[in-house]
Amino acid sequence: MTPTLVRHHRHTEPSAPGADGASRARDWAEIQERMLAPLYEAVYARLEVGPATRMLSLGCGSGLALLMAAGRGARVTGVDADPDRLALARARLLPASEDRGATAAPRLTDTVAAAAEGGPHNLITAFTPIGCEAGDGEELVRALETAVPSADRGSTVVLTGWGPPERCATEAVLRVAGRLADDGRAPGGGWRGPRRDDLEDVAFRAGLKPDGSGRVACPFGYADMDSAVRGLLSTRLFEAAVRATDRWQVEKELAEALHPHRRPDGTVWMSNVFRYLVCTV
Repeated sequence: MTPTLVRHHRHTEPSAPGADGASRARDWAEIQERMLAPLYEAVYARLEVGPATRMLSLGCGSGLALLMAAGRGARVTGVDADPDRLALARARLLPASEDRGATAAPRLTDTVAAAAEGGPHNLITAFTPIGCEAGDGEELVRALETAVPSADRGSTVVLTGWGPPERCATEAVLRVAGRLADDGRAPGGGWRGPRRDDLEDVAFRAGLKPDGSGRVACPFGYADMDSAVRGLLSTRLFEAAVRATDRWQVEKELAEALHPHRRPDGTVWMSNVFRYLVCTV
């Protein structure tokens, strides 16, 4: 297991909103984002992503999925509304493209409309799994309505979501976020949980034609409890819970929920399965 590269968070440290956002973005890049690497690789292998691919990634985060696609020769565009994650993606991707001598540098922007202007694309990916928060499917539909017109007819769109609850150990841990948000009556809270037809519903509403699906094992493994708490907090799924209570309370209850998944050597391990749906425009 790769050790984390940032110092341990101390509960007594106050954090300004801006600093907290930058810290969570680093935790995402250094701890959490790699957990979905098997999903990215499985999709790219199935679709034979390579030099002929012109990919638009919705919710590109700090750029790992883009970097993996670019490593296969794809021309990549990424969009993410989080300025801190986007800054990390630029720091990661732009030097890498210069080192490879790429003919087209990656394009990174904070709005779907601006990203769509860089088309035409023949692959659109949405690698942020839906099925956790109420409304995440609606948000994805809106993004697709803007992005899909930038794609060639017959292009591919990939949607992703959490797998069956009985095969996702992390789901029970994530329910802490919904419970704390609901108890505090925070706006934007509410755990919904994944449903079997989540991805098909989004595809139908976005005018896409499903054309196959798959499941990929993506275990969440952490070097220690502190890394596990920080990694999960970096997913943005606990923001409503933090607003409803406070960060210390969320961290405390999250650690308690993670305790059953702690191994004798101190590492934390949870098995998960994620689902992807391949669609055509």
